[in-house]
Amino acid sequence: MNFVNSNIPGYIRYSILILGILASGFIFYIGQDIIIPLLFAMLIAILLDPLVTFLQRIKIPRLVAITLAILLSFLILSGLVYFIFIQLSVFNESLPMFKEKFNHVLDQSKNWISGEFNISIESINAQLDKWGKSIFEESGALIGNTLSTITDLIIVWLLIPVYVYLFLYYQTLFLTFIDRASDKKNQETISEVLIEGKKMTQSYLIGLLLEIIIMSVLNSAGLMILGIEYAILLGIIGAFLNVIPYIGGVVSTALPMIVALVTKDSISSPLLVLGVYILIQFIDNNFLIPLVVASRVKINALISIVVVLIFGALSGVSGMFLAIPLTAIIKIIFDRIDSLKPYGLLLGVEVPVNSNFIKKLKKYKTKQTVKV
Repeated sequence: MNFVNSNIPGYIRYSILILGILASGFIFYIGQDIIIPLLFAMLIAILLDPLVTFLQRIKIPRLVAITLAILLSFLILSGLVYFIFIQLSVFNESLPMFKEKFNHVLDQSKNWISGEFNISIESINAQLDKWGKSIFEESGALIGNTLSTITDLIIVWLLIPVYVYLFLYYQTLFLTFIDRASDKKNQETISEVLIEGKKMTQSYLIGLLLEIIIMSVLNSAGLMILGIEYAILLGIIGAFLNVIPYIGGVVSTALPMIVALVTKDSISSPLLVLGVYILIQFIDNNFLIPLVVASRVKINALISIVVVLIFGALSGVSGMFLAIPLTAIIKIIFDRIDSLKPYGLLLGVEVPVNSNFIKKLKKYKTKQTVKV
């Protein structure tokens, strides 16, 4: 029975659809500690699959090829983590000086607010103490809850390399299962979805890695030219935050502006940082993303923002990273199923030039105007 084309009233069909979405979101939320590592492992496995295939072509056994690919990725990631750790160590050594300068800037800000808005310093300090106490209490509860579950989280996330290995090892098994479990008439469509989904994911992830590298260089170089402290650390952090669409760009710009405000005596330093980051964001949005990231992912800006916020609310930063590739895969599925093509159109970037529905609305509006 075709659910979409059946005689079931539209309001019932859409009610079932909404309930299905809510149920999926609820399952994703309560099972995120298991589902998110599996999703990350699946994306990493898709990314490493060409390397495994290449190693097999040069006569390396599949088990050895999978092991070498995972070890290589682990070494690269370990090198990156070690580099960031060294930069954080430098930052930690300068933390007392940073704190002193921050307090000096805070005192200047309080004096300015007191003079401009005629508010006593005592009132400002009382309000700041109140906010600080509230933040401390909430942070203490958060730390306590985090410590109670940190062991479980570490165990789960350490399973990602194991998941990646098993995804690559059992790839043929999964594909055979899909082939045998699907209807013969739908196998061509399923094959298209799998091939296009794999190509899109690989293209997106490789482009994302290239963008992170280029943005790290541009951010660090821009901050070093301006003489901002911790330029390399802030540049790398900003590049990773920039992966989160729209929201990450704002945060990655705010961090070096705050550092410039605290460490520099000139008020123009944060403005110069803002100008440099606006220029870098312009280069990223108009050249890097279209060339190396968005060649396969065709999700419109509104949907991108909404799904990032939804996934972020469900599972934090990890969900934000997963939001775009998962939505792109869903769009590929929608585009190849006749009954779901309207939803694929809603997710995409193509805007119809002519719409019969808009013409009908104009005719209806004209009739109503004539009647009045």
